[in-house]
Amino acid sequence: MTDERLPQSPEAFRAYVRAWMAEHYAQFQRDWPGRIDPVSLPYRRAWEDTLCRHGWSGLGWPREYGGKALSLSHQAIYLEELARSGAPLGVNLIGHGIFAPTLLHFGSAAQKARYLPGILRNEAIWCQGYSEPGAGSDLAAVTSRARKTQDGYVLDGHKIWTSFANLADYCFALVRTDPHAQRHRGLSFLLVDMHQPGVRVEPIRQLTGEAEFCEVFFEQVKVPSDCLLGQEGDGWSMAMAAASFERGTYFIPRLVQFERELARVRALIDSVAHGLTPIALQSYRQRWAALFADSMVLQLKSRRALLAAMNGEPPGPEGSSTKVHWSEAHQRMLDLALELLGLNLCVPAMQMQAEVAFFAHASLWSRAETILAGTSEIQRNIVGEKILGLAKG
Repeated sequence: MTDERLPQSPEAFRAYVRAWMAEHYAQFQRDWPGRIDPVSLPYRRAWEDTLCRHGWSGLGWPREYGGKALSLSHQAIYLEELARSGAPLGVNLIGHGIFAPTLLHFGSAAQKARYLPGILRNEAIWCQGYSEPGAGSDLAAVTSRARKTQDGYVLDGHKIWTSFANLADYCFALVRTDPHAQRHRGLSFLLVDMHQPGVRVEPIRQLTGEAEFCEVFFEQVKVPSDCLLGQEGDGWSMAMAAASFERGTYFIPRLVQFERELARVRALIDSVAHGLTPIALQSYRQRWAALFADSMVLQLKSRRALLAAMNGEPPGPEGSSTKVHWSEAHQRMLDLALELLGLNLCVPAMQMQAEVAFFAHASLWSRAETILAGTSEIQRNIVGEKILGLAKG
C-alpha cells in the first residue's frame, strides 16, 4: 500500500480499505501457524505488525516523519473498516493513538527522530504510566516522584493498571517533579526506557485469565534530561492534550464492535424464540431494541466528537457522557447474551460452542470497562457538574 494508491474521496477510500482488509486479514488467518485466537496478545501483535508493514501506521502524521497526512475523517473510516473486518485491535494502541501525536506536538526534533520510526514500524511498544494505587480517576493525585539531578532525573514510584506494560519498551509516564506544588501543578512527562535497571513489571491476572494490565514499580530509575517531554511542570496540560488527540477516534472501533455484537445477540434471540413464551420473547426483543437505540445514540455522539475534533474545538465533558453510556450499555448487552445462552455456560471450556466462548470472554472483560479510563462514578460527576451545572458534593 502506497500513498499514490490511496483514493482521496471518502467513498472510494472506504471501498479501498474494506477490500484490502477482506483480502489481507483472510490471508493473515490462513498463514497463522497456530489456533486463530483474536484475543491472544501474540496474534494481535502479529496482525498489528502486518498492518504497519503494509503502511497502515502514521496515517495522520506529517509526511516528513513517514506519515500519510490523512485527514481525521479518513482515519475514522480506516478504524471503522478495520473493526468491521473482524480483525482485533493491536497491542501498541498507546504508541500509535496517544503518544505519537503527543510527541509530534510537544517533542523536540531529536525526540521525534529517536522515537517515531520505532512506532511507525511497530518495533517499539509504548505504555502509559498514569494511574497509581492512590491516583486513578483523580489523576492530579499522582505521587510518583522524579528528583532532579545534574544530568536528568531519578524516578521512584508505583503505577497500576498499566496496559501492556509487560510487553512495552517505553513508558509515557506522568510524574511529579515538584513535590511542593499543588495538585495539577508540578507534574511532568518523562519517557522511560522499560528495560533499564530499577523498572519492575508485575502483570495482574484478570478474570479472563489474561494479564493485559500490570503494576509498574520505579525504584531509583535514572532518566536522562533529554527524556523530559515538553517543559517541566507542563504535565497536566499535556495530559489533557493527549486526551484530545484520541477523543475523535477512540470509540469508533468499539462502537463498530458493539454493532456487530448486537447483531449476534439478535441471532441468539431468534435461535431460542421457538422455546419461549410470547411474553418472554417480547421481553427479550424489547431489551434488544433498547440496546439498538443505545447503539444509534452512541454513533451520533461519536460523530459529534469527531466533527468537534476536526474543527479544532477543545475537548469537552461530552466524552464522559459517551464513555459511561458505552461501557454500561455494553455490559447490559453482554448480560442479555449470557442470559440467552443459559445453561450452556456450565459446559467445560473445551466443549463450548463458539458463541458461548465469545460472549463469556467478552462479558468477563467488560467488567473493567466501567472502571478503566475513569470510573462511571467519576464520569457522572463530570456530566453533572460540567454539562448539567449541578453543584459539587
